[in-house]
Amino acid sequence: MGSAVAKLMQRLVGKREMRLLMLGLDAAGKTTILYKMKLGEVVTTIPTVGFNVETLEYRNLSFAVWDIGGQDRIRPLWRHYYQGTNGLIYVVDSNDRDRVEDAREELTKML
Repeated sequence: MGSAVAKLMQRLVGKREMRLLMLGLDAAGKTTILYKMKLGEVVTTIPTVGFNVETLEYRNLSFAVWDIGGQDRIRPLWRHYYQGTNGLIYVVDSNDRDRVEDAREELTKML
């Protein structure tokens, strides 16, 4: 019941909630991008084991951004995060030319 009231209020106020996944190989820059968008500055990060979730607000939109770790052993778990997702941000480190092909292969596996 509370959920229905929350959805009704959301429609009346006009705020939309969106769930975004941020995926890519390890060390591609996903967490750096997330916190640059959230805080407006570059912060020191450590490899993400599991995930980070942050809410970003823009006009009448509220984005729940899920930054999922990109290590080899975590990638098979990505598919468990797809359900209920409204969009995908796939991050590729274009400076790491040795791994661009790996990034393409992982993206192809997802699709």
